[in-house]
Amino acid sequence: MSRFDHRKYKRFEPISLPERTWPNNQIKRAPQWCSVDLRDGNQALIEPMSPAQKEKFFDLLVDIGFKQIEVGFPAASATDFNFVRHLCKEGRIPDDVTIQVLTQARPEIIERTFESLIGAKRVILHIYSPTSPLQRKKVFQLDKAGIVDIATSSAHLIKRYAERQPETDWTFQYSPESFSATEVEFAVEVCDAVNRIWQPTPDRPVINTLPSTVEVSTPNVYADQIEWFCRHISNRDSVIVSLHTHNDRGCAVAAAELGLMAGAQRVEGTLLGNGERTGNMDVLTMAMNLYSQGIDPDLDLSDMDRITTVVRECTQIDVHPRHPYAGDLVFTAFSGGHQDAIKKCLDTYQEGQIWEILYLPIDPGDLGRSYEDVVRINSQSGKGGIAFVLQNRFNVVLPRWLQIEFSLIVQRRADGLGGELHPDEIWRLFEEHYLVNESEPGKLVLTNIHHDTTTKHGFTAIVDDGYGSMIKIQNQGRPDMEACVNGLRKETQLNFMLLEYEQQVIDRAPVQENLTIVRLKFQGKRYAGLAIDTDRVASTIRALLNAINQFAIGETYKVSTGPAGTAACRSRSPRPDPATPELHSCPN
Repeated sequence: MSRFDHRKYKRFEPISLPERTWPNNQIKRAPQWCSVDLRDGNQALIEPMSPAQKEKFFDLLVDIGFKQIEVGFPAASATDFNFVRHLCKEGRIPDDVTIQVLTQARPEIIERTFESLIGAKRVILHIYSPTSPLQRKKVFQLDKAGIVDIATSSAHLIKRYAERQPETDWTFQYSPESFSATEVEFAVEVCDAVNRIWQPTPDRPVINTLPSTVEVSTPNVYADQIEWFCRHISNRDSVIVSLHTHNDRGCAVAAAELGLMAGAQRVEGTLLGNGERTGNMDVLTMAMNLYSQGIDPDLDLSDMDRITTVVRECTQIDVHPRHPYAGDLVFTAFSGGHQDAIKKCLDTYQEGQIWEILYLPIDPGDLGRSYEDVVRINSQSGKGGIAFVLQNRFNVVLPRWLQIEFSLIVQRRADGLGGELHPDEIWRLFEEHYLVNESEPGKLVLTNIHHDTTTKHGFTAIVDDGYGSMIKIQNQGRPDMEACVNGLRKETQLNFMLLEYEQQVIDRAPVQENLTIVRLKFQGKRYAGLAIDTDRVASTIRALLNAINQFAIGETYKVSTGPAGTAACRSRSPRPDPATPELHSCPN
């Protein structure tokens, strides 16, 4: 029989709360955030952070904007104790930041904790004790009265120690450990007992953190527990209800969000979700979820690369490429349909508008990511993604008909490689098929062009037919494209139709180049021609010649076909031709 047997587990029984109100609530502001990276996150590492790594991480948290930072469990180790002492003695804690420390409900540990905090300006003293039935029965072997006595005895001791250090502004925090697995009535009972000793007021509230130390139910059940607690705790206006969710069921962020809707005001978590087992609630993800809904998260996450780099260095844990908001691939589209939708939305987006871009819930630029990261190309990619890369990396905007043609070329190459194509490789393909083609016998090649400065559009162009014969095209004032088309029709005696024509300026400092794209129709077939030249008219003529070179037939012009059915010519800077000094040479 298989050992994979679901019958060994039992379903978590939800509480009865038929009149729940949280489903109709909305999160409209950020909670109080408390980072527990340096304590809860640190204790879960294979190799705990060194003092230098802790300090680097602390500085990152301050820079991001955390106002409450749990800096350690001072009685747990000499490293933690010394780190807390270092922060207190060296003035490393900004005036607007409150440090938090954790202690068990044991007299000797409480005493050691207060020793570490001598000289601190503001401290959240966080104490926890067991409350769940399983802890009461199997770990402590105590009834409910015994558990309440542990909590209240420690609360009295904490109050006395705090009175001996009046230079510190103390905030007391109590957590019923494993709240999510504790009867809600008993959780309220023990919290009320502790709070009566500490005597909170609206001006000096206590914090009751309600952890899902182990996630045992769906997020909606946790929200019911939070709402029930908020309704029944005494002196609600003097209690800050705080959440500390874990990710055993993969729902830590969802549970915290629903917990806020249920009445909580504060959230503890870690950057990128590091923590015991499957981790703590990821503050970064939850904060960015708020940001994506137009809510100020009260944290600055704009330099995501710096955040992920520091977290990776200090925890020695890699960031998954699909991690929400922070992963390398989270804004990347390989699917052709997604790429096309992204490109079309970005084409119409203007700075200052509401962000409504398909498949991009937030602007990658807000997190310091470039648009080059958004669309990446493999065999699944389509015309929109390829066009996006050419436009955003190389300033080349392809018309739709050419997007379709070039996408087939790119897909064939990606299929052959079996992997992703870098933008530079895509550009090499574009040059290979459209912009780089050496002169061959039988091809029409522009060799010289001279501009008449006395007229607006006047020019004289000399075209070599590939066998040494020259064709002269002249314009005496008509628009350049019309003159080029009419001249080439007349001189080549080829009756082609111009279907598409556009010209773009490509800014490649320190020069600007002109990209001309044409599409001709001859004997029922269509042919594309492209060319880049610093001279606008030369670019136009070259693009027309490239298209003509595909279909020209007969004894006079024996034209060969370029790669993928499209001939192409890439210009170089014009240089004087010794044989015709009055003209400029435009060698192929």
